[in-house]
Amino acid sequence: MVYKDVPGVPRFQVEEFLKKNSEYCVCIPIINEGERIKRELERARSVQINAIADIIICDGGSKDGSTERSILEPLGVNSVLTKMGPGKQGAQLRMGFWWALERGYKGIITIDGNNKDSIEDIPLFIKRLNEGYDFIQGSRYIKGGKAINTPVIRHLSVKLLHAPIISLTARHHFTDTTNAFRGHSRRYLTHPKVQPFRDIFLTYELLAYLSTRASQLGLKVCEVPVTRAYPKKGKVPTKISFFKGNYDLLRILFSNFLGKYKPEK
Repeated sequence: MVYKDVPGVPRFQVEEFLKKNSEYCVCIPIINEGERIKRELERARSVQINAIADIIICDGGSKDGSTERSILEPLGVNSVLTKMGPGKQGAQLRMGFWWALERGYKGIITIDGNNKDSIEDIPLFIKRLNEGYDFIQGSRYIKGGKAINTPVIRHLSVKLLHAPIISLTARHHFTDTTNAFRGHSRRYLTHPKVQPFRDIFLTYELLAYLSTRASQLGLKVCEVPVTRAYPKKGKVPTKISFFKGNYDLLRILFSNFLGKYKPEK
């Protein structure tokens, strides 16, 4: 089925393998992740994550064959959403959030699809959502978390720049703010003063905005310990280019700090 006239949501197509089976879902934005997403889903299946949360792939238009039904369905994936409209990660998340809310989930967990994050820790996010938390940030830097082979430049940029600015904007202390392993309550995403379904969120704007808006509104937020592991050698799995990507992240950070993503009404 194709959705093409939803305000604030890019045109997208849905391939539904199974009906809604859980109160929570896991949205995984990917594009051409190849073997990385397969290995991540194999890990999820090994601990039966699909028994406690529906796994939704939010594809940005992969061309590498990694989103074939014959690959994903045996790995426990519930549905695949394929973005057909403009935008990158922010657009993928918007279509995932909208579809998940339409389906009636109580909460939505997000995680990158490049096999860096401890998908086995999803029960921690569900536990916090059941306790009434509205935004849950996964952190490798709190007690119980693990940062494995983190490149020095990334470690320093999070500790000295990204986390302090996000924390100042949010008026709440966060430690691992570039980490997209997060939980979001239905109450948060449907709050009238949040409004995530806007075309301004094309790339990484939505990640920065949702990091800060919950605590600004007095909603319940926390961090949970997770593991983020980079490969010992070889290319770092990321979609952020060193110069343009990092410049865009800085621009987004300061735009968010200045309140440019807050809804006008």
